[in-house]
Amino acid sequence: MIEITLPDGNIKSVEKNSTAMEVAKSISEGFARNVISAKFNDTIIETTTPLTTDGSLILYTWNDDDGKKAFWHSSAHILAQAMEELYPSSKLWVGPAIENGFYYDIDLGDESISDKDFKSIENKMLEIARGKHDFMMRSVSKAEALSYYKDKNDYKVDLIENLEDGTITFCDHSNFTDLCRGGHIPNTGIVKAVKILSVAGAYWKGDEKNKQLTRVYGISFPKQKELTAYLELLEEAKKRDHRKLGKELELFTFSQRVGQGLPLWLPKGAALRERLENFLKKAQKKAGYEMVVTPHIGQKELYVTSGHYAKYGEDSFQPIHTPKEGEEFLLKPMNCPHHCEIYKSSQWSYKDLPKRFAEFGTVYRYEQSGELHGLTRVRGFTQDDAHIFCTPDQLDKEFKDVIDLVLYVFGSLGFDNFTAQVSLRDPENPDKYIGENHLWEKAEQAIINAADDKGLNYIIETGEAAFYGPKLDFMVKDALGRQWQLGTIQVDYTLPERFDLTYKGSDNELHRPVMIHRAPFGSMERFIAILLEHTGGNFPLWLIPDQVIVLSISEKYEKYAKKVLNVLENNEIRALIDNRNETMGKKIREAEIKKIPYMVIVGDNEEQEDKISVRLHGGEDLGMIPVQQLINIINEDINKSLKTF
Repeated sequence: MIEITLPDGNIKSVEKNSTAMEVAKSISEGFARNVISAKFNDTIIETTTPLTTDGSLILYTWNDDDGKKAFWHSSAHILAQAMEELYPSSKLWVGPAIENGFYYDIDLGDESISDKDFKSIENKMLEIARGKHDFMMRSVSKAEALSYYKDKNDYKVDLIENLEDGTITFCDHSNFTDLCRGGHIPNTGIVKAVKILSVAGAYWKGDEKNKQLTRVYGISFPKQKELTAYLELLEEAKKRDHRKLGKELELFTFSQRVGQGLPLWLPKGAALRERLENFLKKAQKKAGYEMVVTPHIGQKELYVTSGHYAKYGEDSFQPIHTPKEGEEFLLKPMNCPHHCEIYKSSQWSYKDLPKRFAEFGTVYRYEQSGELHGLTRVRGFTQDDAHIFCTPDQLDKEFKDVIDLVLYVFGSLGFDNFTAQVSLRDPENPDKYIGENHLWEKAEQAIINAADDKGLNYIIETGEAAFYGPKLDFMVKDALGRQWQLGTIQVDYTLPERFDLTYKGSDNELHRPVMIHRAPFGSMERFIAILLEHTGGNFPLWLIPDQVIVLSISEKYEKYAKKVLNVLENNEIRALIDNRNETMGKKIREAEIKKIPYMVIVGDNEEQEDKISVRLHGGEDLGMIPVQQLINIINEDINKSLKTF
């Protein structure tokens, strides 16, 4: 007998070689019918894997993230089989589960597919799924694996050549075999609904010099009604797409002449950015931050010292060579090395610390063209960056104060649904990081302690740390239930070492400061994109570009409309006027598209009574009221939504 510990702490004694599914059945037959995946001693296993030792077992259903991952990974196998049957000359590469669904990268040879082919692929997948074929794992030697794919799939051969003998497994279902590490649902029949979402080009190994493969994206569900609900959500997401809304609201644009991934901010977008910046600057000033400004470029040696060149050099723009021989500059990929040099420009005592340097600094990364997406993936973006240099004794308070600042930002912008993620280094891959082990341990523990003390709902993710230190990331769910990483706070003992940063302690000796990196927005571009989609363009009233539009019924009332406009503007209400010779219906429709919260209508009755008629975005009518009453309503609304820091 072996002892199996369940997540609730209960221990079950079962016969050695019992499977995860048999353990599930011993709990409840009804529960077992919903189990689709399992994890034993922190390793994902098949539900049919024999358990041979004592250990901890987690059983997953569709309602668990790991259950969905196994479901979608298995669906990728079904997609791969369908593609091989429909396109016999195709060669498969890899097909992982992703946040929503799965994809498979395929070399289709001379064939191509479009949305016209999606239905036939879906039908073939459902035909395979209905066969209720078991997913079965088996170990193979490296020689066997190479022999299987030799002369028919050089992509798989390349994968196998980089694997160690004794670690290679195949997964079989129906008459289909794929190279796979495992983590499947029991059988194909659990998949009841599938949808091919899109196709895109994807370079083999992500290298633009390699052949471009076809990436087929799909999603699947255990019930048709869940697919229907998801597709409805996708339609809503299309309406909220920040690229569409950004154009309608005249916030930003892109130009091929300027370059891919380099947004151009239009007047309304620039004003919105400025309001966001001023909002954060005001809070930062209260919290003791000092604003600094650094250049958009720096000598290559600066980023070699910081470690950014070694880690991100391939993702940076090519060095700028000056007329001076051997002199090279880089477009700034990060602000932190510049801030280290600002700190280093003066001598500091422990009495001077902490020093909090903040900057809305624009940085540049050479993202591959296929990964660029509106404002969420760009090549030039502005971070609401700040770096705090403090003594080790000050670290805990400073870190908690930054948490308070992030929560203030989220609360003022309506991001109420979020979890915190403590991102730690991966002990299996030490080469990914710089710095001493004992400093990493101190930094990781400091973040966990602060998160505990602040009562944050957090998870721990191993391997997600920055290369120079662990971090606390804030994962926000938007109105559509999608998760985004926004604010981040990082503890860094490494860069102060690399830049030889010091302060004089009370013992009159030199000591190293600790460095906190933080960005509540993350980047202005990405934050605004997510805020656009979260709100559907209906920004908080304090932030929205145009709060009021004055609509005159005819040119006859233009003078009164301008009088109303002046009163609003004199009370710091952002307003504009539409006195075109158009129907009132058209003016209202266009104001609705622009998401303007208050539509003020003026005509004969309004002018006679020195009042205004007010219509809210969405259609509600406030009737005829004095202008001052509208000003009071707007100010009350702003004060209610804009939190106090």
